[in-house]
Amino acid sequence: MLPARRALVSVFDKTGLEELARGLARLGIEIVSTGGTLKFLEEKGIPVTAVSEVTGFPEILDGRVKTLHPKIHGGILANRSVPAHLDALAEHDIGRVDVVVVNLYPFRETVARGASFADTLEMIDVGGPTMVRAAAKNFGGVAVVVDPADYPAVLAALEEGKGAVPEPLRRRLALKAFQATAGYDAAISGWLAAQEPGFPETKTLELRREMVLRYGENPNQSGAVYAVEDGPGVFGGLRALQGKELSWNNLLDADAARKMAALFAEPAVVIVKHNNPCGIGRGADLAAAYRRALATDPVSAFGSVIAVNREADGALAEALADLFVEVLLAPGFDGAARERFAAKKNLRLIEAPLYRPSAGDVELRALDGGFLAQPPDAFPDDEAAWTCPTRRQPAAEERRALEFAWKVVRYVKSNAIVVANGDQTVGVGAGQMSRVDSCRLAVEKAQLPVAGCAAASDAFFPFRDGLDVLARAGVTAVIQPGGSKRDDEVIAAADEAGMAMVFTGVRHFRH
Repeated sequence: MLPARRALVSVFDKTGLEELARGLARLGIEIVSTGGTLKFLEEKGIPVTAVSEVTGFPEILDGRVKTLHPKIHGGILANRSVPAHLDALAEHDIGRVDVVVVNLYPFRETVARGASFADTLEMIDVGGPTMVRAAAKNFGGVAVVVDPADYPAVLAALEEGKGAVPEPLRRRLALKAFQATAGYDAAISGWLAAQEPGFPETKTLELRREMVLRYGENPNQSGAVYAVEDGPGVFGGLRALQGKELSWNNLLDADAARKMAALFAEPAVVIVKHNNPCGIGRGADLAAAYRRALATDPVSAFGSVIAVNREADGALAEALADLFVEVLLAPGFDGAARERFAAKKNLRLIEAPLYRPSAGDVELRALDGGFLAQPPDAFPDDEAAWTCPTRRQPAAEERRALEFAWKVVRYVKSNAIVVANGDQTVGVGAGQMSRVDSCRLAVEKAQLPVAGCAAASDAFFPFRDGLDVLARAGVTAVIQPGGSKRDDEVIAAADEAGMAMVFTGVRHFRH
């Protein structure tokens, strides 16, 4: 790369601009600029040339057209190693552009603040991406800079290289530039697609790497974590406060636990193992909720991931003192909790906001060669639509237990059965190939009395056998979607046992 003669600088974000421009001027590099950037540099007393002086043509259409001109793009795109290109520059009196510093109109920020459709359209940058792509394509002779964080490195390279940026840095900057324009276009197409109902014909994802993991699900697999570029980050922007780095499995379990904890209005504690709840409790405070959650299955709770829906306090930390926990996730930790947990050096404390799904959310799940897409199954059911087909209606305490179990069952792997009282899970049957086996497992694993409890089934009972297992164990009320061709047989079994049954009309499979 020849020493730089001219830099084209046109940025919306002025962060670090003054320092960069002074450095370029100090190196004798002419700065060409437009609009607000030109005015900013002039006000700082930094030598700058207007683009209109270079092109001999004024800005038109309210600034929509200013840099779209052969005297700009010819200077960017000319291949320095092709004599005919250099001859064309000389013939048409076009000066080389050796450094392009551009960042784009804040389209994502405009969408995020709820601007009107017309105002959002105006924030679609045209000239900026065009210059960035041209410079990135020609990185053999041009350094393109789209991120203010790279200004110091570029200046240092220009100073060390006597006005020339080394090829490895130009290549990295070009990659970053193409990633920026790709993400920008993805944000625009995503916004336009969101104006239409249903799933778009094509979907472009822009992801940024947030962490590299020690390994993936197993040590023989590598792993990393990516966040949606225009979102707040994984778990709404988690903060690791202490402990070892998070693993692949930690993150999956923490995601499930966090979503379950958010289902409850009261203080709630969720204990997760291998992506299934092994105990959930609610109470007047987190310590009471934890004791109830732990009582469900204290053996499985060893080495678990726990999420809570309140700021973790000293009382919770004291209650957790004797349990080995991999991860504790909360929306906050008070001083007493931080002090108490500090003694557990390997405990990962993660601060993240409560999970709040929105109507536009889409879950993607990888398949070989593609993805499944759906909105999250995270919104409350309409309890007013629930019906009771049995002779006996659930009593008030049974209804409370049914509501609790129904919240939990949607996050248990199918086939899922949850036995619960009004404040805690009692038995969980997860991931079995037959529903009757899930019923048996939920009853057999119970460490607390099953008699008088309620049970939830994520899908209908295909036969009465599962209901019979629950009835023999003393379950007095059941909640399920209904809709089986053998519903009458299952209802009859409930009536025979004196059970109350509620049909929700909604299924909550989780594979």
